[in-house]
Amino acid sequence: MAQAILKLITFDEFLEWKPETGHYELHEGAIVEMPNPTGKHSVVAGFQTIEFGF
Repeated sequence: MAQAILKLITFDEFLEWKPETGHYELHEGAIVEMPNPTGKHSVVAGFQTIEFGF
């Protein structure tokens, strides 16, 4: 089986690429899609968003 070649990118390239929807992070040059928060995490994140004024 052949493996795909992973192209590492810079932070600036990530900022140019990042779509408006979805949750993505840059880990050591690789783009990683993150799942939507659920349960208590979602509640805490929502509270912090309001408190910090984001």
